[in-house]
Amino acid sequence: MKAIDKLAVLLSLGALAPFAASAKTLEQAYVDSYQKIPGAPVPIAVVSPQIGSSFAGQTVELEFVVDTTGKPSDFSVKSASDRAVAGLVMAAVKKWEFAPAIRDGVAVATKVDLPVRIIDESAEANYAAN
Repeated sequence: MKAIDKLAVLLSLGALAPFAASAKTLEQAYVDSYQKIPGAPVPIAVVSPQIGSSFAGQTVELEFVVDTTGKPSDFSVKSASDRAVAGLVMAAVKKWEFAPAIRDGVAVATKVDLPVRIIDESAEANYAAN
């Protein structure tokens, strides 16, 4: 399995503003704006955790494997300041779907390191990936 340092691209609130105006959900905006990295799994459906704004600014870093069918598994929390928040983020990411990484024309299981930054609900989002 190939380790991917950063699966997600940096999404700023400013970059998401045009998507909000077009009535897309932030989840769909994230999927649409994801920049494909050769040899890395690509998120095709994401779920946001429901986390209160009091946790805004915190980051949870998950490590997991995206298997050859695009399902995430083998989760671990690499860092988090709050175990309950980490659990909520992990539960949401377990529901994500991916296009698996492809190497030499074949789907391969890939280890992923995903930092998830909690943002304020008033910004109409529950997460943003770094």
